[in-house]
Amino acid sequence: MATALKGHKSPPSGGKFNWMKHVKYEHLVAGVSGGVTSTLLLHPLDLIKIRFAVNDGRTAAVPQYRGLTGAFLTIFRQEGFKGLYKGVTPNVWGSGSAWGFYFLFYNTIKTYIQDGNSAQPLGPSLHMLAAAEAGVLTLVMTNPIWVVKTRLCLQLSEPGQKVNNAAVYAGMVDGLKKIYRTEGVRGLYSGFVPGMLGVSHGALQFMTYEEMKNKYNQHRKRPIDAKLTTVEYLTFAAVSKLIAAATTYPYQVIRARLQDHNHRYKGTWDCIKLTWRYESWRGFYKGLGPNLLRVMPATMVTFVTYEHVSRYLLGFRKP
Repeated sequence: MATALKGHKSPPSGGKFNWMKHVKYEHLVAGVSGGVTSTLLLHPLDLIKIRFAVNDGRTAAVPQYRGLTGAFLTIFRQEGFKGLYKGVTPNVWGSGSAWGFYFLFYNTIKTYIQDGNSAQPLGPSLHMLAAAEAGVLTLVMTNPIWVVKTRLCLQLSEPGQKVNNAAVYAGMVDGLKKIYRTEGVRGLYSGFVPGMLGVSHGALQFMTYEEMKNKYNQHRKRPIDAKLTTVEYLTFAAVSKLIAAATTYPYQVIRARLQDHNHRYKGTWDCIKLTWRYESWRGFYKGLGPNLLRVMPATMVTFVTYEHVSRYLLGFRKP
């Protein structure tokens, strides 16, 4: 947090916990609400995206699908409706907690830099820096949940069985226990390095979203923190997500492959080299179609839910 304040006016003195006055838990609740809502609606697309991402054409345990519709129908036919929601529990926990913590950390850091004045513009660099710091803190707290979610989405056998000597998990808690027991903390943080690269995704998205809102309100000669309509929130959320997703998608493919227990890589660089060698640049964009189909409406639902819930909850703070 101190990093974001370099070259910036120091806040008034008030003890080392002075920043705590800027923590508003309404942002946490609103972020969780948005993340959970969008996840429950769109989890099947997330599952299909992961299965496309890890399909390197060389691993027999990974099923082959022909297009988004073919994948949906094949999973439904072979695994039933429940198959489309494999990994939904850790996804709900992961998405809800990730969005909740992200909005909480981001708004706390941003408000601390502004010294409580939400009408003070930060500019693109400070917006991106605040978002990056929030992203790192969030990833440290949620990476184990994403590992379990990825593995459950790729699980094709019943609990108690083993495929290619890989454990099969009964659920999120069982997955966390088995990964920790067999792979230790390192297993729970597999994919962490490309996940750190993915912090740039959130930073780029939030910077774009905030700057578009600010410029739009300035164009209308209103305070930058003025409330927008639902359609305006939807538009800015969609555009910012599209830009961030198209720019940073390859890291998601690498992270998913490192977290998949059907694959064995020596590390991040080994995964990148093998993907390029056997699949060229196209390998880094596998699953981009279903990913965009999922993240665009997911982000729109998440941001609109967050904006309205946070406005409602923060309204109770006003005298």
